[in-house]
Amino acid sequence: MRLPHENVATVLVAPSVLGDLELELMGHDLWLWRVATAPFVVDGQRRAFQVRRRLLMAKRGEWDLAADWVPVWISFGPRWYDAKDPEAPLPWSAHEVLWGLLARYPDSTRYRLGLGGVPRLRVPTEGDREDGSQRAR
Repeated sequence: MRLPHENVATVLVAPSVLGDLELELMGHDLWLWRVATAPFVVDGQRRAFQVRRRLLMAKRGEWDLAADWVPVWISFGPRWYDAKDPEAPLPWSAHEVLWGLLARYPDSTRYRLGLGGVPRLRVPTEGDREDGSQRAR
């Protein structure tokens, strides 16, 4: 049995557009997580290096301009999941919105179409404590 996971797109993003892209994604209930600071990552800098290197090596020189770009995971917020069956596959409209937004940054992003899986990511809420645990409600 597969452990619970989050569907994510793995993307290299030019630092100059990182903030703008993140804000645009948020408007569509898509969440950008820097690999180096994702909540479940133990050694962030190493993991970011490994993800970046794997993406660059797979393209055999095509993406060398992205050698110092930021590796991120983009996940889907609750709007995209079926509330009655959160384990159901994402609708195609979620994929279309994500790839459409990324296509608007052709000079500043590098990615391959398709999603991967990472341990669950959770967007912090106002009720969260600084240590990441939730306050009793």
